[in-house]
Amino acid sequence: MSILRSDIQNIWHPFTQTYGSATPVAIVKGEGLYLITENGDKIMDAVSSWWTNIHGHCHPYLAQKIAEQANTLDHVIFAGFTHPKAVELSEHLLKILPKNFSKIFFSDDGSTAVEVAIKMALQYWHNQGKQKNKIIAFKEAYHGDTFGAMAVGGRGSFNRPFESLLFEVDFIDAPLPGKEEEALKQLQNSINENTAAFIFEPLLLGTAGMQMYSADVLQKMVNICSAAKVLTIADEVLTGFYRTGKCFATNNLQAGTDIICLSKGITGGTMALGVTACSQNIFDAFISEDKFKTFFHGHSYTGNPIACAAACANMELLAQEKTLCNIKNLCDRQTQWMQKFKTHPALLHARNLGTINAFEINTGKNSSYFSNIRDDIYNFFMQKNILLRPLGNIIYVMPPYCITSDELKHLYEEIDAFLNQLKIK
Repeated sequence: MSILRSDIQNIWHPFTQTYGSATPVAIVKGEGLYLITENGDKIMDAVSSWWTNIHGHCHPYLAQKIAEQANTLDHVIFAGFTHPKAVELSEHLLKILPKNFSKIFFSDDGSTAVEVAIKMALQYWHNQGKQKNKIIAFKEAYHGDTFGAMAVGGRGSFNRPFESLLFEVDFIDAPLPGKEEEALKQLQNSINENTAAFIFEPLLLGTAGMQMYSADVLQKMVNICSAAKVLTIADEVLTGFYRTGKCFATNNLQAGTDIICLSKGITGGTMALGVTACSQNIFDAFISEDKFKTFFHGHSYTGNPIACAAACANMELLAQEKTLCNIKNLCDRQTQWMQKFKTHPALLHARNLGTINAFEINTGKNSSYFSNIRDDIYNFFMQKNILLRPLGNIIYVMPPYCITSDELKHLYEEIDAFLNQLKIK
């Protein structure tokens, strides 16, 4: 019996307008690049299930380590207690993160990792008796859907019902190609004695349409903040774990940031887990005989052993020569495909960063998340058993690292077919 009747009756799906929307697709199994429906159809997951799945679905090693941990220790309160997998994961992370990071704080997902970072930065100054409470962020940013994460995200349709409740943020333009100097000026002019932190998505603004900018201009922005004693927060929820070609997007910088947010790929796409890492000087500001300087933040499932075990197994897979080879090959192939498509007459722009390609379709109107072509794109590829979830008129390709050359070729043949049948007015 299909599960869909019960789903429609009981469940409210994310980012979905129920009125007029298609019936959800019932998935009963995952296998490498593919999601398998209850009817036995195999759907190519070309977006890594919201950018989380990096090794392919139901990777046997990840599944094995999750099962082993579930039979050893399921969960333990993380205030006043610890466990082997949390310690092991902290060691893994601090080994691969830029050297200035020294402490790991666990949470549940990307949005909560950002919440932790914001509170950490603001209380860092508060604990030193300094009322620095302004945050700078990009106008086009997206950092999550909890209130703090919404506040530092660009104002728009996603958060309009809550706008009057969000704290004030100094928004500046992102340093996209052609806007670098203006963005630098805006950052410099926004900083004052009340500025606590600057939060950014390094090199790639995901939900804004996979907009990309250079490491050189980001380094200049970090340098400006460092000189002004403004903390820097890198939101690497999307870009972490080799999505941009390097382990972290901030590996492209000479000077590190003060705080970094991680999630999505951290468990290989198997379990919910967020991490906020900070430098030693941030942590030191919370050490005091004054108990009111404690960081009063936590989650019921903080440091969950099963999630930590999945993340540890993922770190082991990421260190393997085979995985690193797959990542390099995917980066190379994505660049080659982007070059082939960048002059296509249906496109305004084609761009590439590491394992990610984005194709901006010319609709004769401004690019928008709410572009009418979005549903046409989605439905076309679902009919071909390919999952591409476009950002309005922007098709992006972000597959698991296990995708083969032939599978990628098939995907781009279908993208070419879609673009060729468009009638550009």
